[in-house]
Amino acid sequence: MMNPTKVVNARRSAAPGLSLSARLCFLLAAASLIAGCTSIKDQRGYISDAALSRSIQPGIDNIRSVENTLGRPTFTSQFGEPVWYYVSSATERELLGGSDIVDNEVMRIYFDAAGNVAEVNTTGMELVSNIDPNGKTTPTLGKDRSFLEDLFGNIGSVGAGGLGGAAGLPGN
Repeated sequence: MMNPTKVVNARRSAAPGLSLSARLCFLLAAASLIAGCTSIKDQRGYISDAALSRSIQPGIDNIRSVENTLGRPTFTSQFGEPVWYYVSSATERELLGGSDIVDNEVMRIYFDAAGNVAEVNTTGMELVSNIDPNGKTTPTLGKDRSFLEDLFGNIGSVGAGGLGGAAGLPGN
């Protein structure tokens, strides 16, 4: 025969308040809420390496050595002297918000006519502009009318005698 105190203790330890499925649902909901507060980080363009970027020296390197060290550029100049651009941008986006640029780097490598590096120039976040659009509509000149005024505004005025429309034309 079983001891009654052991049966009571076994029941208490099996159900101390919430069932196992309720606990799992609670933990899953809490994890989802915490995950929703994190931001999504994204790297776009060239993934820069500071040591490799510093190794490019004017007068020493040429087009081939730059390509072997850094790889193909993000884009090149189309006119004028040859310039290679390596563009790197890191963004951070929140789940319900917009994305923000957290790091930006543009490295320009200027080459002379012989294909040797003439100058290396690097810029960062100081040239990034923050643009704040003016709402969701474009401001225009003219009367500000609602949708219903646009829809029903001409009812009764087209072709009615004395009210405009065809009434003011010669021969009527």
